[in-house]
Amino acid sequence: MNQRPVFLTRQQTELREEEAPELDLDRLIAIARRQWRVAGLCVALFMVFGLGYVLTAVPRYTARTSVLIDRGNRQVVEQLSTIGGVLDDEASVLSQVELLRSETIGLSAVDQLKLQDDPEFMASRRNPVLAAVSDIRAIFNVRRWLGGVSPSRLDQIEANRRQALAMLIGNMKVSRVGRSYVLEISFTATSPRLAAAVAGAIADAYLTDKLDAKYDATRRAGNWLQQRIEELRQRSLESDLAVQRFRAENGLVTANDKLVSDQQLTELNSALIAARADTARARARSERIEAIIASGETDAIVTDALDSSVISSLREKYLESSKREAEISRRLGEGHVQVTRLRQEMTEYNRLMFDELRRIARSYQSELEVAQSRERQITQGVRDATDISVTAGETQVQLRELERAAETYRNLYQTFLQRYQEALQQQSFPVTEARIISRAVPPTGPSEPRLSLVLALCLALGCGVGGAVGAFREFRDRFFRTGEQVRDLLGLEYLGSVPLVEPPPGRRPPAEPVRGEVYRKNEVSGFATEHPSSAFAETLRSARIAADVHIERPHKVIGFVSVLPGEGKSTIAMNFAQALAGSARVLLIDADLRNPGATRALGQHAEEGLLEVLLEGRAPASAILTDPDTGLRFLPAFVRRRIPHSSELLASAAMARLLAQVAAEFDYVVLDLPPLGPVVDARAVAPRVDGFIMVVEWGGTSRKAVKDTLNAEPQIAGRCLGVILNKVDAGRMKLYEGYGSSDYYASRYTHYYQENTS
Repeated sequence: MNQRPVFLTRQQTELREEEAPELDLDRLIAIARRQWRVAGLCVALFMVFGLGYVLTAVPRYTARTSVLIDRGNRQVVEQLSTIGGVLDDEASVLSQVELLRSETIGLSAVDQLKLQDDPEFMASRRNPVLAAVSDIRAIFNVRRWLGGVSPSRLDQIEANRRQALAMLIGNMKVSRVGRSYVLEISFTATSPRLAAAVAGAIADAYLTDKLDAKYDATRRAGNWLQQRIEELRQRSLESDLAVQRFRAENGLVTANDKLVSDQQLTELNSALIAARADTARARARSERIEAIIASGETDAIVTDALDSSVISSLREKYLESSKREAEISRRLGEGHVQVTRLRQEMTEYNRLMFDELRRIARSYQSELEVAQSRERQITQGVRDATDISVTAGETQVQLRELERAAETYRNLYQTFLQRYQEALQQQSFPVTEARIISRAVPPTGPSEPRLSLVLALCLALGCGVGGAVGAFREFRDRFFRTGEQVRDLLGLEYLGSVPLVEPPPGRRPPAEPVRGEVYRKNEVSGFATEHPSSAFAETLRSARIAADVHIERPHKVIGFVSVLPGEGKSTIAMNFAQALAGSARVLLIDADLRNPGATRALGQHAEEGLLEVLLEGRAPASAILTDPDTGLRFLPAFVRRRIPHSSELLASAAMARLLAQVAAEFDYVVLDLPPLGPVVDARAVAPRVDGFIMVVEWGGTSRKAVKDTLNAEPQIAGRCLGVILNKVDAGRMKLYEGYGSSDYYASRYTHYYQENTS
């Protein structure tokens, strides 16, 4: 036969689940069809509870008043003082909301209206559960028993005030109107008059508390400022005296807000810069004239040479002799006596000019020495002044610290004195930053209970609880319901479903059931042959086609298995064999040696069977039974005692010879094998079986159990021809039909089936 490794691995299954859409609308609709009764029941119960509450609840009235945090008043206050202004940020507005909910405002309203003495207020909204708890606590008050002293009247009055406060805060609601500066105060009571009175009292108490708080704050600030001002005045005086004493002790004399030593150092630095410039100028002049003298250039001159009358006269004579020497040389020749004499004169004039230059150079050198001496003296003066300034600078660090402290105390003194005057004015300025813009009036109609809101809430709760219960039921439903689940999760062919049928009339459980037998109403042998046009028979024909297609051998050995006992495996195997017996040679072997269900159904009076053939070597023909109606051959398993090693028998050579012998004589050999879960018998005989048909109980065997079992049995899973869902509830099956699936159109071809004989 062909091995068909179509069983999905865990990785392939997870991949298929990842590729599935996140939201399957058809699946949600199918879930709603299955669970609508549960959801409807929850909705009905909650609606009944809601109606009961509406009919029995005491009507309550809500009065409202609005308070504005007035920014205009705030500007007036800020013009007069910087104390007590209200902030514009979100936190400040929310703080006012919490102030309205505080015990201070609540107790003020209670005392203003004397609510602790109002029986109507104290009786409203009293929780019977809390009242019962309070009474029980009073009864078991051990301190009261031992002390024997009743609480004083003052304690009782305070307890009543606290109780009234708790009821007021519990029935009061404060909220901000949008993003505005308006706070809405609402109070709910059993009387319209009482609701309006309490809401108005809360608003009045809030305004009064704002004024009192402002007055107390300014008064406390004034007292503190007065003490602080006296302290700062003394500190400022002491710091100024410390500065003057320090200046006198360290000789820090100032002129024009600067130390005299610093001024001297500044002047010396300026003089040093000028002296260094003069020295550089003198050095440059001296070096230049020395270079001219050393080079002997007659044309090179300096400024003082131009100003010298001696050099000018000698140069004029030199130029005149040079002119005459040139004329005579041109007329009388270079060697003339006059020419020689003139040249000697020119040489003498040149010598005399350089002598004059040397005299000027000596004067330049003298000026350079004078400039250098002056620079050294000024440099020494700068060093001395710098040392004095450094010493004064180190002392000035302490002086500046003292001056900063004195300046700080003076500024603080002036600031606190100004704030003190403002605080005095603020105490006599009765303006608050809040005002009432809407007074509370008695409401004309009750606010509670609201029929529409209660019913809507009950409807939402009913839908929520019903949906949660339905979802939990769906989550707990981990069984096979449709063929798509078989194909998607197991990767096996879905052969069909077998509906849950009643036993035929006249068939009853045996008077003395065989040990371990559990009679089930769908274990009906021969139902497929009695109703050949039923869905039962059609499923068996689908199984036969799968066997003929996938098993290429002419003689086929087919095993029926299940995961758990009681799934109807034996019933399907018997009906399958009987359906084949009408057109082929078929042998049914009851290979479930531990719980032979087929033998109890078809061979209750058999005296020998499969065990005798395997253990004693008897001929199979002597143990095979024949059904005269269908021609089915049946090899029972007559078990006289428990077989502890049944798997070894099925895996033995005798079993192999038996299957080889009967396969040569019959077209189909059908094995009713034990379940895969509790025993390993099916695994032992698996190598000798051409194909397996898995029987799964509809709504009875979990998908995980089937998948894990087949994962553990790859040899059986690889030869599995398909899966049959047994004991299907046809009425409930309609609720699991997905849109577009083959099960969805089942109603169109149901007339092809005929469950009852005509």
